[in-house]
Amino acid sequence: MTSPRPLRADAARNRELLLAAAADEFAERGLDASVADIARRAGIGKGTVFRHFATKDDLLAAIVVDRIAALNGVGERLLDAADPGAALLEFLTAAAHQRQQRDLSFLQEAGDLSEEVTSLRTRMFHTVHRLVDRAREHGAIRADVTGADVILLMCAPNHVVSYVPDAPPDLWRRYLAIIFDGLRPEGAHPLPQPPPDGYGERVQSSAR
Repeated sequence: MTSPRPLRADAARNRELLLAAAADEFAERGLDASVADIARRAGIGKGTVFRHFATKDDLLAAIVVDRIAALNGVGERLLDAADPGAALLEFLTAAAHQRQQRDLSFLQEAGDLSEEVTSLRTRMFHTVHRLVDRAREHGAIRADVTGADVILLMCAPNHVVSYVPDAPPDLWRRYLAIIFDGLRPEGAHPLPQPPPDGYGERVQSSAR
């Protein structure tokens, strides 16, 4: 099987502009956003959109892939960091900042749009588990915190801020700091419930 030919610089730039316009349109209108509206926002014709992406789901999947791949790249780079605790905090900061740059809540509705999305999401979850394992082994986070816990907390800072009208742009950093303090072992009390049943194990086993 041959690898896809790389896009020319101008074609790659057009694709990037199209994905940015589509992400903005989906953020404003949800998954009901039309290809016509996306094309208009990008300043191109509908035909150009369909030359890049056969369906709207393909376009949505490409947005998801770009976001997950970028975040996973940050996580994988941090796996060899000298300070595992700082590495986990940097990753969680990158995750929250990515969502802050654009309302990505529509991605939660998108589901598994393609095998590539599913594969990349599994790979990223595996990366998170490894970051958490290193931080826990280093004593930087409490011993009863799992990768599944951290995966579920990744969106929390932005989710909390979404309830604040006219929130300052960096308010999410306050809640990320509260979350990370809660992950640290100092002053920790036993957690009242176990992590989600089997969730972390399913992610880890499927990533092997």
